Amino acid sequence: MDPATPIQEEMMLFHDHALVLLIGIFMFVVILGMNLVFNKLSSRTMLEAQQLETIWTIIPALLLIWLALPSLRLLYLLDEQPSDGLVLKSTAHQWYWSYELPYNGMAFDSYMVPLKDLNEGMYRLLEVDNSVTLPYEVNTNIITTSADVLHAFALPSMGLKMDAVPGRLNSMNMFINFPGIYYGQCSEICGANHSFMPIVIEALFFGGSF
Repeated sequence: MDPATPIQEEMMLFHDHALVLLIGIFMFVVILGMNLVFNKLSSRTMLEAQQLETIWTIIPALLLIWLALPSLRLLYLLDEQPSDGLVLKSTAHQWYWSYELPYNGMAFDSYMVPLKDLNEGMYRLLEVDNSVTLPYEVNTNIITTSADVLHAFALPSMGLKMDAVPGRLNSMNMFINFPGIYYGQCSEICGANHSFMPIVIEALFFGGSF
């Protein structure tokens, strides 16, 4: 999916960064293997090569650092919790979501639209009767928990996935870049109707401040 938040953009950039490293290593190993297969030269008298061992220890270490630094940066970005913005509380149930929006005092349940009630152009297993409406370009702190078993609140285009654990609050920040309708699902196997509790967020422009 196209990224809709800065975090998801960073995740995709890190994916590309890691892929360049992996492809480079793969190509190097293939070339080295082909040379070893077709090379008829050998040295039965060589017992050690300290210089070679030093090189093949230092280079992988540098490659791991090249991979670790952007990974650590991304981890710290995921953990950031701005003090301003909105709060959205989502409570998971078997098998629907309940939402609370303290900024306007709303609280409602969100159920999947049955197949027989779908209209043309609606997505199967992804539409809900009550979607969450949020302003875009505003920090939103999403707090999630569960009323029964383990669930997971996941919005792929937002780079958002967090466990909903009974008796515990988990939170992540979300900053939506563009208006639109964004779909997600529970990504923890939570029972017989696990695939029937989608998440829908509508990002709109709201005048004024929050």
